[in-house]
Amino acid sequence: MQTRFHFSASERPEAKTALAELTRIYGQSEPEDADVIIALGGDGAMLDALRARFRDHKPVYGMHRGTVGFLMNEYDTENLVDRVNKAERASLTPLRMTATDVDGETHVRLAINEVSLLRQTAQSARISISVDDRERMPELACDGVLVATPAGSTAYNLSVQGPILPIGAKLLALTPISPFRPRRWRGALLRHDAEVLIQVQAPNRRPVSAAADNQEVRNVARVEVQEDTRHQLTLLFDPGHALDERILREQFAV
Repeated sequence: MQTRFHFSASERPEAKTALAELTRIYGQSEPEDADVIIALGGDGAMLDALRARFRDHKPVYGMHRGTVGFLMNEYDTENLVDRVNKAERASLTPLRMTATDVDGETHVRLAINEVSLLRQTAQSARISISVDDRERMPELACDGVLVATPAGSTAYNLSVQGPILPIGAKLLALTPISPFRPRRWRGALLRHDAEVLIQVQAPNRRPVSAAADNQEVRNVARVEVQEDTRHQLTLLFDPGHALDERILREQFAV
């Protein structure tokens, strides 16, 4: 039986051109009828495609037609069916962010890469951190803090000097962003099933926003973060270029 594809593209011109070319060659199925979702663009396009799969969990194969392409395969119009059938699979478990704002409203979002908190004004954020119902950091003065998955550990987490986590490591990275006090705290490695509670001190005077990947909630008072095992996602990579290999190479990059 012919493999059915649904192609999705970012707004970049090269992604739109690729969309037209690939649909001409392979046709275009609706997402609910497709066997595989093909994302065209950069890592942002991949994250958008993955977020749309939280209900049906269909595999996503990305091709690089954007800027950053860490999660993407090389672009080539030929032999796409064969490439997809031979692809290696990487399973990702997202994080669930439950953010309560200063008005008491609750916002639930899913994150593939990380949940991050950032100060909204020139004043530093002051937060406390608890892990599995035990307070571990009574007060952290900082620009923010994030909790990253292994898949997201090479993204924002790495840019703020957080550790790179191998896929399958069963860990989360808890990483401060520009910590001021305590100055030497560099974060922690947590079990993948840890429940993290981050509470904002004086949230009206020192406002903080929270984001699950690029989904932002403003003026939060508390944020709970934990794995959501109900929403396993599958990425497809060309043989020899799987996500675990890419993350390993990143650890030796200079």
